[in-house]
Amino acid sequence: MTKKERYIRFIDYFSLHQPNAQTELNYNNPFELLVAVILSAQCTDKRVNLVTPNLFNKFPTPSSLAQADLADVFDCIKSISYPNNKAKHLIGMAQILVTEFKEIIPSDVSLLQKMPGVGRKTANVIASIIYEAPTMAVDTHVFRVSKRLGLSNGKTPLAVENDLTKNIPNDKIRIAHHWLILHGRYICTARNPQCGKCPIQGMCIFFGNRKGDIKLF
Repeated sequence: MTKKERYIRFIDYFSLHQPNAQTELNYNNPFELLVAVILSAQCTDKRVNLVTPNLFNKFPTPSSLAQADLADVFDCIKSISYPNNKAKHLIGMAQILVTEFKEIIPSDVSLLQKMPGVGRKTANVIASIIYEAPTMAVDTHVFRVSKRLGLSNGKTPLAVENDLTKNIPNDKIRIAHHWLILHGRYICTARNPQCGKCPIQGMCIFFGNRKGDIKLF
């Protein structure tokens, strides 16, 4: 199967079976999504969703978060991974959002990255979900699944991002991000992938090699 054929099969399957895939983070507005995505770094969406209701209740706007005491923010997110750093990032992000962007989440990926805690991956998520931009955020799930399926052999997240955005139609890129994440989260897991349950195992390089007892990851 050629790389082009893999992309066609991948897009055709998920377009039919997961046409409305979306983030599992809970949010009500762009500001809340930005906060949630920053918190989700090296942490599960489930855990983030447990702490954000209280956080958003105490700090519902960029202005309120920008003026928050570090200890108060830390107390709200202490069950999250790296809570001290993330508390600092959240306050710093809110301060720049207020002073430089007038509390409006920018759509430009480079501008988004001016805020603490917002790297390329986070910026791509925000641009994709809020502004429906054809950006591909490459996290560990996207990186792993893309390589296993033979969609990319990139050595870095940026290389994988470039492969995916080059080969997936613009109107499908933003939802393909969720396809790859959800598939990696529930089927193509890092440890003990559920190959027997995978509906696209026929196109998977990892599965084909696994049958021959060759481990790629």
